[in-house]
Amino acid sequence: MKKFIILAIGAVIALGASAQTSETATTVTETITPIENRVMSNSFWSNWFIQAGAGAQMGFTEHDRKAGIGNRISPSIEAAIGKWINPNFGIRIAYNGFDVRGATQTWTKPDIYGPHNTGKPIDGKNTHEYGYLYHQKFNYFNLHFDVMVNLCNLIGGYKPDRLYSCIPYAGIGLAHVTEKPIANELAFNCGIQNAFRISKRWDINFNINAMICDERFSGEEGNRHFDALLGATVGATFRFGKTGWETPVTKNVTVVDNDAINRMRGEMAQLEAENARLRALAEQKPAEEVDRVAELIAAGNVIFFKIDTWDITDKSRANLSFLANAIKSTQGIYTVTGYADKGTGTPEWNHELSKKRAEAAYKCLTEEFGVPADRLKIDYKGGVDDMFYNDPRCSRCVIVLPEK
Repeated sequence: MKKFIILAIGAVIALGASAQTSETATTVTETITPIENRVMSNSFWSNWFIQAGAGAQMGFTEHDRKAGIGNRISPSIEAAIGKWINPNFGIRIAYNGFDVRGATQTWTKPDIYGPHNTGKPIDGKNTHEYGYLYHQKFNYFNLHFDVMVNLCNLIGGYKPDRLYSCIPYAGIGLAHVTEKPIANELAFNCGIQNAFRISKRWDINFNINAMICDERFSGEEGNRHFDALLGATVGATFRFGKTGWETPVTKNVTVVDNDAINRMRGEMAQLEAENARLRALAEQKPAEEVDRVAELIAAGNVIFFKIDTWDITDKSRANLSFLANAIKSTQGIYTVTGYADKGTGTPEWNHELSKKRAEAAYKCLTEEFGVPADRLKIDYKGGVDDMFYNDPRCSRCVIVLPEK
């Protein structure tokens, strides 16, 4: 009779393996993989920034060369507020301003001077031959809207801890001269922002910028047809609100075949019937042999979980139903132990995940299959190295074993 019982247990195991093979043939294993070089857009209030800087600029106006390079350099300040739409493209509203310096000309000396004349003649050029040239200076500001491109992210992919970013930008705005003769000119702006990351929220910037507009900007019209400013500033960027970007993942879809489910249900019914028959045979044996049969049926019961979940699948419920029957037909305490894959997730989360898995199996055994609560103990081990076959998926499990 003992050999017969062992053979019957082997039949149960074989039927279980058959059911698992049938299901595996119609189920795609779920995997989660980051999509390289892609991120998900955040909310409207995410990834905003403000910028400020100061430096110097040089004016290119009608008679600039007569003034000399040193006399054309003036201070420059800038400020901006903007938002990154994604890691590659952003927008901003920016302000540049201070004063412009150059040269102005008049042919009627000394009573009438050119526009924005400082009254200081240019040495060697304040003659009728040069049209009586004087130094020029006037205040202005340039308010403009820019589109920005992070070339490092665009070419090399998003990296939250990248040290250096090259950010060209271009835009359009209004250049306004604040003193007579007042001017309001459409201005085209462009530049390169060199950003050096020093923390999650702060960058140090070195910017090169340019503005070009109609020659009416400086108050003098002639052969140049345009006025321009070329500058360089050093400043900082502060990011406020939520910063950074989340990386999307690929997740395959589990394919379920209704015919396969029906076949599995039929096999489960056969297993239940076989289990009942084995219990009946075991009841005819002495108590110690009953315990041995139950141990053979129950020992090594393992149920597996998908990554980052603690949901009990139908296949796992089938295993737990046999285990529940074995526990109820024996004496002693069983320990329900949860595990997680050490290579995925933080140690804190793996500790919580293994606990949730053990609690889910405990709940299924007690509430669904009627195992007395005082017959079970819960334990959890957190993230562990590969427990079976060098496969981390086999560590995402719960193991139920009798206490020795």
